[in-house]
Amino acid sequence: MGIRTFFAALTVATAVCGGAVAQDMAFFRIGTGGTAGTYYPIGGLIANAISSPPGSRACDDGGSCGVPGLVATAVASNGSVGNVNAINGGAMEAGFSQSDVAYWAQTGTGLWEDQPPVEKLRLIANLYPESIHLVASANSGIETVADLAGKRVSLDEPGSGTLVDAKIILEAFGLSEDDVSAEYLKPDQAADRMRDGAMDAFFFVGGYPAGAIAELASQHDVKLIPITGPEVDKLLETYNFFGTDNFPAGTYDGQDADVATIAVGAQLVTSADQPEELIYGITQALYNDSTQELFAAGHAKGKEITLDSATIGAGIPFHPGAERFYKEAGKLQ
Repeated sequence: MGIRTFFAALTVATAVCGGAVAQDMAFFRIGTGGTAGTYYPIGGLIANAISSPPGSRACDDGGSCGVPGLVATAVASNGSVGNVNAINGGAMEAGFSQSDVAYWAQTGTGLWEDQPPVEKLRLIANLYPESIHLVASANSGIETVADLAGKRVSLDEPGSGTLVDAKIILEAFGLSEDDVSAEYLKPDQAADRMRDGAMDAFFFVGGYPAGAIAELASQHDVKLIPITGPEVDKLLETYNFFGTDNFPAGTYDGQDADVATIAVGAQLVTSADQPEELIYGITQALYNDSTQELFAAGHAKGKEITLDSATIGAGIPFHPGAERFYKEAGKLQ
């Protein structure tokens, strides 16, 4: 049975066998990011929270509080751009995206200015801030973004939101890809190169602490480079999907002081073609008390996935199912 047809009446089938109600099962794929980043573990938490396979104990009995009959899976991917394309092509039912990438895709601007807009892209929830990390080897001589000139710098892989933001930040400081020795690697690959002395710095956009960076900082002398100053003030005026952010002291080994940076929102997005009742049920499952406890215990960024932040900085239209839930919860007019 197709997921659209199945969820027209919210996942519950009524085949009675031997006095028991048989429940249909449907699958829901969530595109995340690389396994070394934050999207993947958070995606796993969300997949667990919204799933309630046939035969599961009821929520009130200590079982899953997800959507009845739904089996959600977190799928490793290339990140925001790849996830948006996968949703648009029907390869994923939902996915993670940076707020800037989602806005560009849905409106056909910025990164998408030479491509057809993904007009059916819809928002389920704003999840948490994604901090822009600029990690440098301690002996690289890099103290500011401007110092990247002539250095070996990974901007993340093609198709990632990080690459787009890295280019914007370089431009704000009067640099381009041609002014650095640019490479295009996932953060774990860039970290490996840095350990080997073959990489001076790399960008990564994601919630902190990021696994690849935490592991690197525990084994190698690195530093977070501040992304701040008048150049950034001007950047924030131009790109309103960015906001100021801060890495608290001790976020990573060797980080003795706060480090200023900027951030975008991590969002869970889907297609307008997904059934309203399904997305309503998923949104409801994200914010019940049991799920909120699961998020808070499961990851440092999970504590920031709250109903109060769910509708902040939307940028693109909400899916009707999510919109209905937020209106009932008093978070949208």
